Amino acid sequence: MKNRWRWLKVDKHFSYGKIFVIGSGFFALMLVWTFYNAYMPLILGDYIESRAIRGAIMGLDNLLAVLLIPIIGAWSDRLDTKIGNRLPFLVVGMPIAAFFFILIPYGAAITLWVLLVVDIVFLLAMTIYRAPVIALMPDHTPSEKRSTANGIINFMGGIGAIVALFGLSTLYGIDRAYPFIVAGLLLFLAFMLLYFTVDRQPAFAANTSEELEESQAANSFFHGIRLLKKAEFRGHLFILIAIFIYFIGFTGIEALFTVYAVEHLNMEESAAGFTLGFFSLAFVLFAIPAGLLGSKRGKAPMMLLGLIILPLIFISIPLLPFLNEFVSWINEIILLQITLFAAGVAWAFINVQAYPLVADLGGKNRIVFFTGLYYLFSMSSAIVAPAILGLLMDLFSHPALFYGAAASFFVAFFFLRKGSKIMTA
Repeated sequence: MKNRWRWLKVDKHFSYGKIFVIGSGFFALMLVWTFYNAYMPLILGDYIESRAIRGAIMGLDNLLAVLLIPIIGAWSDRLDTKIGNRLPFLVVGMPIAAFFFILIPYGAAITLWVLLVVDIVFLLAMTIYRAPVIALMPDHTPSEKRSTANGIINFMGGIGAIVALFGLSTLYGIDRAYPFIVAGLLLFLAFMLLYFTVDRQPAFAANTSEELEESQAANSFFHGIRLLKKAEFRGHLFILIAIFIYFIGFTGIEALFTVYAVEHLNMEESAAGFTLGFFSLAFVLFAIPAGLLGSKRGKAPMMLLGLIILPLIFISIPLLPFLNEFVSWINEIILLQITLFAAGVAWAFINVQAYPLVADLGGKNRIVFFTGLYYLFSMSSAIVAPAILGLLMDLFSHPALFYGAAASFFVAFFFLRKGSKIMTA
């Protein structure tokens, strides 16, 4: 029996078993965030008609992340307690986040202000533990095995997103409160697993706050802006601008698709989230093939291909009801799900290549710096994107969500092509 599980133990300090337990924390994190992003705009719609205002509220979590997570990450590096430096933040953040996530549908049933108070406490609690739970992986992993461990962590996060949109959406159709209860309990269960499994004094712990994407984003702001003004970094700037612009389209779709499906297509709320799941499913399935193609054909060419295909798919989505008249043998919802699956494949071509491309911009000596710039530009767009595309929906009707997102990808195409030409000149 011992030999059967020998692969889990690489040495006396490192264990793949612990990495999977740490992955359960990321599974729960992505489960909760994905479901929150899909259904919170619909819940806010009970009180707020404007999609722009709902979008602005949805951008709040990214604003809190950029502002607070670098501080919390650095604090957890310096903290020294009997249960280590990460667990105190998990002890505070995870149970509170789980409890207030469960309260969201009940707060929504009272008044808007109760809902907003519950939402803000939930977001703050999630912000408290997000950086420390991510830092647990490098704390428990030697540097030569972190790529593999990171793959496990991100795979479990992808599974969490799929479970949220396919599993929890089904529960939402039975009772609005059920998925919040289940997700909250899973988040608390992940906390218990982490509390009783992770080391209090991990063997590979070091200063990891600089490795966190939000920390790198904040730390790169002033230095990055000064550097990108120089003429020799013009190509770098164009590529980063492309990333900022296309993330506006992606984040807006992620936050407001369910609003479009429910309010414009008269789809059931549970079916709207379930349908969005096909986008995430395709991305998870095609992430590795897209990465292999990027290695073989080049990162920028694959991104440019995706930046042409994806907006064309988005433009077609508002036209699907008319197309369904000619192919009436296909259910309209199934046709939309197939289209979103194709969009997820195109998104894999773009997003899988983006970070490696940016990391390569500065060579080995500036990988961390350009990593910070990547997260700065991508997360900044996530703050404003839901409000921008929500405003377009307010002004020009619901289909403007996809036309606006498509426009962002087309514009990003030209910035990326220009930046790539400068870099290779």
